[in-house]
Amino acid sequence: MTTELITLRDPRSPAAEAYRTLRTNLQFSSLDHPIHTLLITSSSPDEGKSTLLANLAVTLAQAEQRVIVVDCDLRRPTLHTVFGISNEHGLTSALLAETADLPLAATEVDGLLVLPSGPLPPRPADLIGSRRMDALIARLRSQADLILFDAPPVVSVTDAAVLATKVDGVVLAAKSGKTRRDRAREAVQLLQKVNAHVLGVVLTNTRAEHAAYSAYS
Repeated sequence: MTTELITLRDPRSPAAEAYRTLRTNLQFSSLDHPIHTLLITSSSPDEGKSTLLANLAVTLAQAEQRVIVVDCDLRRPTLHTVFGISNEHGLTSALLAETADLPLAATEVDGLLVLPSGPLPPRPADLIGSRRMDALIARLRSQADLILFDAPPVVSVTDAAVLATKVDGVVLAAKSGKTRRDRAREAVQLLQKVNAHVLGVVLTNTRAEHAAYSAYS
């Protein structure tokens, strides 16, 4: 377990409770439009998107849902470190080799599996936008109730916008005291241009490690 997983390290903390609140908000937001595949990204690097995704995944699994986390940040992958698993094989291995069995790694949380990034490719956006990626997402949907995808910042590279067209919903992470409003607005506009279903914005790094969720307007 790493310090990023506060939902496991200190489940009674305000931050852990905030992640459970986020889980509830997302569940209610998907009543009209069921969410089985969810992308989490940010406007800029180091805004806490991967930590957000990992802790949300833990709370979802603790609610007895089958959850798969996929590290689609093929530029700066971190989920293998957060969950303490190997990154020798992962998403890129599955896409390039098209193996029968996906290299999913178990975690200490029942019902939570991780597909790490695997070796970094030379052209991440091309791989994420490929038909092989579509087929892989279809395979994952048959194995879990919810799949969470971690992607690079949407303003920096095209990867997140490409992936946003393939999922049911997108959540944007914004860091308190760091994310500029114009940058966040640009990120949402880029997602809207590809007709992504933007569910909301999560504010990270607030006081007392508290995270907040609000619908974007």
